[in-house]
Amino acid sequence: MKRRKVPRGRPKAKQTPKRGRAPTATELAEERPRIGLEATIERLVEHQYTIQAFDPNLPPVFSTPAMIGLMEYASVQAIRPHLPAGVITVGTRIEVDHLKAVPPGATVQAYARLVKYQGRFLVFHVEARSGEHIIGRGRVFRAMVDPQRHGAKAQERLPS
Repeated sequence: MKRRKVPRGRPKAKQTPKRGRAPTATELAEERPRIGLEATIERLVEHQYTIQAFDPNLPPVFSTPAMIGLMEYASVQAIRPHLPAGVITVGTRIEVDHLKAVPPGATVQAYARLVKYQGRFLVFHVEARSGEHIIGRGRVFRAMVDPQRHGAKAQERLPS
């Protein structure tokens, strides 16, 4: 009996989500935004963005959480117009170094550039600057999700 050879690596037909159904991870991966998308966000450092706003015993400098938030927002802005309809991204991982302190009154620019994919996860190179100083840099990871499904899963985690 002869075995029939099955061709390997045959491309799959592109599937589109049916109405009322959230796109699958495979469908999301097929409609990914292009590598190289970027955005820059600028913010004036106000007292509310300093670590001293959380603890008066600490110095009045731009906080690491505020810097990361700005970097994440730049990542969102870089790809938001290029996402498939009905899809958002959520943060999943952060690898960031906070290199220099800046005081209230300084202007901070956060830059994000989409550099690669890991499945449905998007990886961004991020950098924060104040004037000529690089104050932070690293990577931000975001996942493409259906907001209704994501919200429903979160609700399931509430205690009964």
